[in-house]
Amino acid sequence: MDTLINAAREILETATAIACLTGAGVSAESGVPTFRDAQTGLWSTFDAQRLASQDGFADDPGLVWRWYMARLAGVEKAMPNPGHFALAELAWRMPDFVLITQNVDDLHERAGSGDVIHLHGNIARFHCNRCGREHSLQAEDRSASLPPYCTVCGSYVRPSVVWFGEGLPEDALAAAVDAMTACDLLLVVGTSGLVYPASELPQIAKWAGARVLEINPEPGPLSSMADICLRGPSGEILPRLLGN
Repeated sequence: MDTLINAAREILETATAIACLTGAGVSAESGVPTFRDAQTGLWSTFDAQRLASQDGFADDPGLVWRWYMARLAGVEKAMPNPGHFALAELAWRMPDFVLITQNVDDLHERAGSGDVIHLHGNIARFHCNRCGREHSLQAEDRSASLPPYCTVCGSYVRPSVVWFGEGLPEDALAAAVDAMTACDLLLVVGTSGLVYPASELPQIAKWAGARVLEINPEPGPLSSMADICLRGPSGEILPRLLGN
């Protein structure tokens, strides 16, 4: 591992433009369960499609709302881990650095990262499911049995996250693609590379000539395209990569 870390550090130190794609594994190290891992206890009897889709929301908006309030509470209790802090430090060291995440939490921001591109939205933000007006979460909303109503059109408010069957935010996806084509180094951290279209981003970077470093405890579909694979938790590997 020391040899691989040193080789990866040499690539990192010679890079002029770095992009980083993070996934659920980074947040899991802070105790935030992945979407399906969160389906325990009361939630284990419900199909994921019912908890995160327009059909499920239409069928039982209260169920979906309570699920997301429970997930939000868990996110708010979690704290950034050394991997989050290492990426914030890397952004400080490298002016041309873009951080893209598939995670819906704000742990990167709480660690000090700015201008994070959220491909799948943000669980702490809310908007009307019909007209799109933003909604500020109120204390009483957290324990409500039903979602709050939009003050403009009267429809239900929903979390600003991407549900099954929905496309990624166009501006976020476009910014991510731009980062892939502009970088000469891509870090792929804590993601299995199974979720489309985020799974295509490393391929775009590779086609554009970037080198790819994968940091993940287990190999995955993206491993074959990586120049170096560092096996282990990002909270351990990233600080070592930065020499901390």
